[in-house]
Amino acid sequence: MSGTVLILYIVTAILVYVGSGIRRANPYQRGVVFSLGWLAPPERGPGIFWIAPGVQKVHIVDLRVKTVEIPPQEVITKDNVAIKVTAVVYFQVVNPIDVIVKVENFYAYTFQRAQTTLRSVLGQHELDEILAQRDKINLDLQKVIDESTESYGVKVNTVEIKDVELPQNMLRAIAKQAEAERDRRAKIINADGEFQSAEKLTQAAQTLASQPISVELRYLQMLAEISSDKTNTIIFPVPVDILKEFMGALRKQ
Repeated sequence: MSGTVLILYIVTAILVYVGSGIRRANPYQRGVVFSLGWLAPPERGPGIFWIAPGVQKVHIVDLRVKTVEIPPQEVITKDNVAIKVTAVVYFQVVNPIDVIVKVENFYAYTFQRAQTTLRSVLGQHELDEILAQRDKINLDLQKVIDESTESYGVKVNTVEIKDVELPQNMLRAIAKQAEAERDRRAKIINADGEFQSAEKLTQAAQTLASQPISVELRYLQMLAEISSDKTNTIIFPVPVDILKEFMGALRKQ
């Protein structure tokens, strides 16, 4: 009886030992295992795997895309304008072993690296470029940050500048510039309209000069338009040639 109990104890202890070493990794997770302090590649998962309790230790790494928001950073642009810039970084782990072995806290490292890179890259551009070429600058930021994080197994997918806060005096200057640009465009449009109108009048004058009968027709049409108007005053346009002959006759008298 004592032997049977001993066997039961041994079997139970083995089952408990084996059961305590069972681990599970979800589809978006990987397990990095160390045996007595030494790395035991490859990474485990997804699914169920087993480690030797007391001998091996596992670190579970999440492979999903993470976001980190960069708080407002003071940046001096290339043309010496002080602005505050807020950005968002999207990144994910692509090498779980490097993330555990090569860096203590990959999230904090990526955050700090993004902060310094944001100030460095934006400092190489003028304010107009930052405002007008945001997509290009986002791509430059992504490339620079990704080059530094690639060595420890992190891939930076996207960097987006969320907001650019300008000084009040700069906002007023930009508003004046925009207003001046609108005035310039309005003047150009008006000038184009006057030019086109002058061209049409010139063409009409040439047509009337080449066809004298058209002048008489236009004269009759104008009289009809005046007579249809409800007014007590009637104006009769007199050709200039008739006036010249009348004035000449008066001078002879």
